[in-house]
Amino acid sequence: MPDFQNLFEDAPCGYLLLDARGRITKANRTLLAWLDFNEADLADQRLLDLMPVAGRMFYETHFAPLLRMQGNFHEVALDLVRKDGARLPVLANANQKTGSDGGVLETRIALFEATSRRKYERELFDANEAGKAARREVEALNLALTRSALLRDEFIAVLGHDLRNPLASVKGGVRFLAKEALSPRASEVVRLIDGSVDRMSALVNDVLDLASGRLGGGIAVARREELDLEPVLRQVVSELESGTGRKIHVDINLPGAVLVDSGRIGQLASNLLGNAFTHGHPDLPVRMKSRVEDGCLIVAVSNGGDPIPSQTMERLFQPFFRGSNPNERQQGLGLGLHIASEIAKAHGGTLTVKSDQDATVFEFRMPGTPEETP
Repeated sequence: MPDFQNLFEDAPCGYLLLDARGRITKANRTLLAWLDFNEADLADQRLLDLMPVAGRMFYETHFAPLLRMQGNFHEVALDLVRKDGARLPVLANANQKTGSDGGVLETRIALFEATSRRKYERELFDANEAGKAARREVEALNLALTRSALLRDEFIAVLGHDLRNPLASVKGGVRFLAKEALSPRASEVVRLIDGSVDRMSALVNDVLDLASGRLGGGIAVARREELDLEPVLRQVVSELESGTGRKIHVDINLPGAVLVDSGRIGQLASNLLGNAFTHGHPDLPVRMKSRVEDGCLIVAVSNGGDPIPSQTMERLFQPFFRGSNPNERQQGLGLGLHIASEIAKAHGGTLTVKSDQDATVFEFRMPGTPEETP
């Protein structure tokens, strides 16, 4: 027959037997070893006497009533106090033996050491609290950044608007001086000032478009069908050819009027062509094609030269990003391609780029355009 006494005394868990009054009548050797007690130390003690003060209160208000009501409990987390005062975390299972009259005769408690489990639970709790604190910190930081960005964009919008008036005055003064009889040197200075004013106006317009897009949820467009797009595109080409002294190869085949904001599409084309002049090889042609294909309006600008690096491609349409170009003497704010992409989005279209050894091609594609009727 198995040695049940040895199984009780040396079990891999602690055992306690309590009498009807809740006093300890027996503790196995395993539990005594855990607590560093002997049998005499526990004589006539209660389970509560083995707990810290806070644990006693919690046990009396939660688990003792549960045991009285249903006669058992399972996996209750308790702390016991060792002889040296150190705490021993345990999990307790208990049931009661009752007599014929329903009175409690004996309470049997099995205790399982839970040091590692409690440590894991505490670490998990601490990690969860740290995560909550980090999330609150990130949310607060995001809120602060959002407010800061909003104030910045509002400041940029106001500043850009206020700069337009003095620039217009300078432009008017330059035009007035250009009509006067000037020396060759003075005429050259007036011409340079006029070009600088135009460039400053373009920068201010870019900044205002950026601020307007961020504050208003995108660049505003006003689609009108009464004007042909082709004259607008050709005007853009003419202005850039005049300003750069370079030739643009143009292929436009449009079915008359299309429902777009022609001024914005002209701005998109101007930005793409300016980018092609800046980053393309100066000895290779810049081309612009515009057509309607499969119900989509397409405006494509291409240039020759080195392909765009992959790490640059990922950031091309971000605001204030400027690709490196050793031949470039002057750079703008890095808003041209970003604004072009926002114009494309405002029209419900897309702006994509492909770049290889043969050419770099930016293509605006807007669906919903009728084909030309033969």
